[in-house]
Amino acid sequence: MWTLLQRITRNLVLAIPAMMLLGLAYGLVADARWLKSLIIPFTFLMVYPMMVTLKIRQVFEGGDIKAQVATQAINFLVIPFLTYGVGRIFFADQPYMALGLLLAGLVPTSGMTISWTGFAKGNVAAAVKMTVIGLTLGSLATPMYVMALMGASIDVNVGMVLTQILLIVFVPMLLGAITQQVLVQRFGREAFQKEIGPRFPALSTLGVLGIVFVALALKANTLVESPGLLLRILLPLALLYAFNYVLSTVAARTLLPRGDAIAMVYGTVMRNLSIALAIAINAFGEQGSDAALVLALAYIIQVQSAAWYVKYTNRVFGPPTQAQAMAGAKA
Repeated sequence: MWTLLQRITRNLVLAIPAMMLLGLAYGLVADARWLKSLIIPFTFLMVYPMMVTLKIRQVFEGGDIKAQVATQAINFLVIPFLTYGVGRIFFADQPYMALGLLLAGLVPTSGMTISWTGFAKGNVAAAVKMTVIGLTLGSLATPMYVMALMGASIDVNVGMVLTQILLIVFVPMLLGAITQQVLVQRFGREAFQKEIGPRFPALSTLGVLGIVFVALALKANTLVESPGLLLRILLPLALLYAFNYVLSTVAARTLLPRGDAIAMVYGTVMRNLSIALAIAINAFGEQGSDAALVLALAYIIQVQSAAWYVKYTNRVFGPPTQAQAMAGAKA
């Protein structure tokens, strides 16, 4: 079972479109409204496992302040306003799809940030800090950004958004930290890091696929009535990711050494689509399914682009030193 789940996790670029097609088919032949009852369980399954492996203590270790500041400056001073502007252009008449773009821009970093930094032989420790800091700041800032930027276009219940973020992010983070501590005490840190911890992201993948299935099933009839909608969504997403890669790559090469630079790219381009998806569906009700559709399609571009970027990392930043290569292999 674990082998199968890990294989699916490594092949999200295929698994997510397949689940989208299954959700679309189900929504066309059956009443999908009952699937709403699965949103909360899938949300917990999606978020809690990745919190178990989060190394919060590493945030307090020094050594890469410039990388951390530059990363969060792009994450919160550039990307949210970029996604808002693109949403206004491409989805002027569909504010909840514009909300989907904005949510993707507001919750940076995920477990993918750490994984892809390791694959590219970057500074994994810096990537861990970026993940924890970005996730925390993004969760706290999201209600304010959504209200300030989208409050005139959609009905924003700030209290509901705050409540959902508490339930979706901080409760699982607390439970994850407790779970990690219990498992480390019982089995030892080495066993946790090598044998137990790597299994949790695979469980998170099940939650992601479940939420994607529900999102597409709920929007099935809309998609059939407007078959060009998928392309209309993919175009702005592709433009956003392309711009983000260019911006972060230029900034990283200019400001940072190779390891930190790679971490910065993945710390800004990788968005926590799982949490953004959970907020969209849980905090905005029926209309949040429009935002969820945008976020589900973002998975395809994010995973595929990250894989391609790894292949060209040495051309962009130069080859890793022997120490960097060994550190990446351990990650």
